[in-house]
Amino acid sequence: MFFSTVRRIAATLFIFTAVLVAQAAAQDVGKAPAGVVSDQQEVISSLTAKTDALQKKMELSAEDDAGLVDIRLQLEQLSRELLQSGVAFRPRLMEINTRLEQLGKPPAEGQPAEPAVVTSEREKLNAEKTEINAVLGVAENLSIRIDKLISQITEIRRDLFQNLLTKRYQINFALGSEVVDAFKTEMNDLYRTVASWIRFVASFKLKSMLAATFFALGAAAVIIIGGRRMFGRMFEPDGRVEEPSYLSRLSVAFWSTFMQSAALVVFLGVTYYLFDYFEVLRGDIGAMLWSLFYVIAIVFFVSRLGMAVLSPRLPKWRLIPVESRAARWLMLLITATALFTGLDYFLSSVYRVLGSPLALTVGEALTSTVVIGVLVILIGLVKPFVDEEGRPKPWPRLFRYIVLTLGGVTIAAALLGYIGLARFVSQQIVITGTILATMYIGFLSSQAINVEDAFIKTTVGRRIKRMFTLDDATLDQLGLVTSMVINLLVLIVGVPLILFTWGFQPGDMITWLYRIGSGFQIGSFTFSPAGLLSGVMVFAIGYFVTRWFQGWLDGSVMARGKVDAGVRNSIRLAIGYAGVAIAGLIAVSAAGIDLSNLALVAGALSLGIGFGLQNVVSNFVSGLILLAERPFKVGDWIVAGAVSGTVKKISVRATEIETFQRQSVILPNSDLINSAVGNWTHRNKLGRVDIKIGVAYDSDAKRAHEIMLDIVRSHPMVLKNPEPFVLFANFGPAALEFEMRFFLADLLGSNTVQNDIRFGVLEAFERENIAIPSTARAHDVKPAEKWPADDEQVEAQVAELEEARSKRAAQAAAGRKPGRSKKPDPE
Repeated sequence: MFFSTVRRIAATLFIFTAVLVAQAAAQDVGKAPAGVVSDQQEVISSLTAKTDALQKKMELSAEDDAGLVDIRLQLEQLSRELLQSGVAFRPRLMEINTRLEQLGKPPAEGQPAEPAVVTSEREKLNAEKTEINAVLGVAENLSIRIDKLISQITEIRRDLFQNLLTKRYQINFALGSEVVDAFKTEMNDLYRTVASWIRFVASFKLKSMLAATFFALGAAAVIIIGGRRMFGRMFEPDGRVEEPSYLSRLSVAFWSTFMQSAALVVFLGVTYYLFDYFEVLRGDIGAMLWSLFYVIAIVFFVSRLGMAVLSPRLPKWRLIPVESRAARWLMLLITATALFTGLDYFLSSVYRVLGSPLALTVGEALTSTVVIGVLVILIGLVKPFVDEEGRPKPWPRLFRYIVLTLGGVTIAAALLGYIGLARFVSQQIVITGTILATMYIGFLSSQAINVEDAFIKTTVGRRIKRMFTLDDATLDQLGLVTSMVINLLVLIVGVPLILFTWGFQPGDMITWLYRIGSGFQIGSFTFSPAGLLSGVMVFAIGYFVTRWFQGWLDGSVMARGKVDAGVRNSIRLAIGYAGVAIAGLIAVSAAGIDLSNLALVAGALSLGIGFGLQNVVSNFVSGLILLAERPFKVGDWIVAGAVSGTVKKISVRATEIETFQRQSVILPNSDLINSAVGNWTHRNKLGRVDIKIGVAYDSDAKRAHEIMLDIVRSHPMVLKNPEPFVLFANFGPAALEFEMRFFLADLLGSNTVQNDIRFGVLEAFERENIAIPSTARAHDVKPAEKWPADDEQVEAQVAELEEARSKRAAQAAAGRKPGRSKKPDPE
């Protein structure tokens, strides 16, 4: 009874608690989403209003290409904000779906009814989910509308460019007189406009104008003077040099063109900015002055580039091997082409500001483009080279045909009335041609620097060598890196400039960069160049930080703490591998690569990798064991099979051993783990050295023993404890065999000690007349010489027998001295 009552009370409490939790959850559900939905509704309403405004602006800017590009950028930004608004609902939708799954489906007919609080919560969740889906539907419709507007802008811009190139004007003789009359009128208007502005400046803004011009000249002077001081000989060609190298000619051509053009551009840019800042310019004068400055910069750059490449006055500094007379003609034609192209651009800007008649614009463009076409054809007809017989030789056939075709197309298009096409082609001939020529010089410079030892001979290379004390190999590698950087810079700067001249706007570049940065999808894999670049940069930073930390820990911390060299090497390697691994993981994460996509491929290849890389894995694991157990360390003298030497490096795959012949032997770590390895310096460098010496049988063995013991004891490097010992080892077939055994504190210096002891023994034996046998015969008995067969031979034999008998008797008497007893041989 008691236990049943307790169970009822517990069940009641459980139900009550569940109801309270459900009510709290329902209240939370009711509170949290309301803010999310209302906030996002406001965001979507704001985006809709902005879209309406941009659509009206697009209708008004139907003829303005730059304005359309700006509108498209704003629409793309709205699309990204709309996507973020949709993503904001995702966490709440996941919570609602999870809660609905927990609540389950409503009970079917005939089943017990569920608590009212559960039903109420389910209805609120479904209502909220419906509201969120409705807001998402509005956002989706707005996204579709924005995409359609972006597509319309693309079509409008395409039509504008097509109309510019295909629009045809009527060209007849009546146009000539109309153009002349309009030209006189517009020139008078231009004169009055400029004269009134000059009077205004002279009366009210003269000091501001002079100050602005002064500061602009100062900025240009800084570039010129700084360039001369920094680059010196690379700034201008030196006519005293007999045979300048190709790299020197390229350097002079680049820096002389770049620095002087940069100085002019800075002067013009600062002048225009300060004029505008001090309110010296009016609206019409500002537009015309900007066009004039642009033309001056282009013409100056083209002329400087032509002067640097053709070098009419200094043939030795010429980049193209053309004749001097042809170089002068080409220089004149190229400058004239740039001048007429700039004049066409400037006059068209002036006519647009003054609101001139269309006939004047058409007539001026017709004249300019025809002149430019003629100049281009003349450039193609020049014969700049000389053949083997000294006769003039034209351009290469392909280049000549391209130039003649471009000039002919420009003239034909202009005469047929396609002024827009003729003007576009003429401008691209000058501007695009100049950019391509500059890029070509940049690529040539990169190739020249890439040549082996070329960077070392340059002025910059010599300065870097003096400043950082680098060797030639490092400078050569630096030259290779410099070559790659030059190629990259040429592409980064040149390609956008060409795209600008072909009608693309900066907004187009921003859109492309954003798309490249956001990545594109290949199947289920999203590839992001920007993410990949960031991953590479993160890995490079992590790698260099790891190397710096290794050097700091080894050189500052462990070196001062007198840590053993082997321990230092193990710690350094462990930190290096760990740091590179961590840097790799962080780099993969920064690159946005989802490793789960590679799980299937890794699983499919795991079996093949297991069989194919089993030796690599075995060596890797063995290397980790060697670094952990440290049976030997860097600097130890080990013997592994037939290899004996000093350990130089222990890595996770193999160990480098340097033999005493200075040969580096790379042993796989698995061989060192699975076979016996002798370590002479495992715990310390203390060790015993054995020297074997043979003494002749007819020498005094005891005296030899005393001499060897004295010599080994007297050597300063031989330890006194353990005490040296000389062992009478054996009666050898050729000599009495002795072994000198002694201990050294450092076995690595044993060769020097052995040399000293052997020389000492040799000199002492020579003084004491102790012989060291040199052959493998124990008793060398010389064969008796043949005596003549007479009585003297018999007498000699008898004398020899008597002498031998007396010797044996003397030896026997010596063996029976007092105090000496013969001990029996051990059995």
